Amino acid sequence: MIIWDLVVVGAGPAGLSAAYAAARAGVSTLVVERATHPRYKTCGGGLIGTSLAAVQDRIEVPAHDRVDRVTFTRDGRREFTRRNDSPVVTMVRREEFDDRLRAAAVAAGAQMRERVAVRAIEQDTEGVRLRLADGTTIAARAVIGADGSSGVTARHVGVRYRQVDLGLELEIPVPPAEQERWRGRLLLDWGAMPGSYAWVFPKNDKLTVGVIAGRGAGEGTRDYLRQFVDRLGLTGLPAEHDSGHLTRCREEDSPLRNGRVLVVGDAAGLLEPWSREGISFALRSGELAGAAVAGGDLTGYERAVAERLVPEMRAGFRLLDVFTRRPDVFHALLATPPGWRMFVQFCQGRASFEEMLRRRPIRAALAVLDRLPGPRRPTVIHPGSEDALRGVTWHWR
Repeated sequence: MIIWDLVVVGAGPAGLSAAYAAARAGVSTLVVERATHPRYKTCGGGLIGTSLAAVQDRIEVPAHDRVDRVTFTRDGRREFTRRNDSPVVTMVRREEFDDRLRAAAVAAGAQMRERVAVRAIEQDTEGVRLRLADGTTIAARAVIGADGSSGVTARHVGVRYRQVDLGLELEIPVPPAEQERWRGRLLLDWGAMPGSYAWVFPKNDKLTVGVIAGRGAGEGTRDYLRQFVDRLGLTGLPAEHDSGHLTRCREEDSPLRNGRVLVVGDAAGLLEPWSREGISFALRSGELAGAAVAGGDLTGYERAVAERLVPEMRAGFRLLDVFTRRPDVFHALLATPPGWRMFVQFCQGRASFEEMLRRRPIRAALAVLDRLPGPRRPTVIHPGSEDALRGVTWHWR
């Protein structure tokens, strides 16, 4: 049996970044993926500057639009639009973006096996064995799990989640008039449900339209999407894709490793809690894990995440709490020049929320908002798989 230095489970941005970093360093690397590239992925497909920086030396980004205008609404009302001199967000279709990341990993020396499903993981002091759906086994000295928050690697590591959200999304082909209406502009709507929002992301001849809210309010989230699409005047246009997914943010002390198995990206619950932006966290955590395997220091990955990514997530939870309690104030602040500048700085990757929240005026403003009453967002703390999440009990934070 071939014993690989590294097997990566899952070929999304996190897994392919890990494979690229490890293979480029001379690590014998195999990536296994249950689907076949290019494949559709439920995702807004908006790349912020942090993501662009992570891939700038690896691929040419297949952009379908570069947004310099953002329209904000509060549950369909109080609309305003702001414009920036340079692009704020770059729009991609995930099937193309991920396929280019795949090609870069292969060019770096990684090998790919698609249509492969991992069913179980076993490990001992010698290494890790992956049992596949066809009954065969793959052996490795280390494994990086990038198969999502409900995948086998997250269960094996025992990832725990602080926040679980339901996202619903439509991919809608649109006629030329709608294409022109949305070219270079995205829409963000802060919803009526606590912590919810909706979006329109333009991608040439298609629009990605979606909503996200706390898991446990499924019917309300579906109603929000229907009402949102109707307000946009898009109800009569058939969707090419109609899909949903759960996003999960980890507990800060949740494990990232079990022995020789590391988890990255969604599998680790690494994403920005307020916007639920996960691509930049996937790209960065994957690269950190691949470098840790290449350097022979698996604990180095845990240290790197704690130093570089956890502070950003902590700030995101703080921002989400403010947004949940005071969405109207949040909306009004974005209309101000300082609020818009902060939004642009985050989107362009020039400042993280963690850096912004250290600024004295922002700390003072948050202290005032903390003293104002407002609704709290339901949250769930629960480990494990999709089956384990059924029937969870919501409580107020």
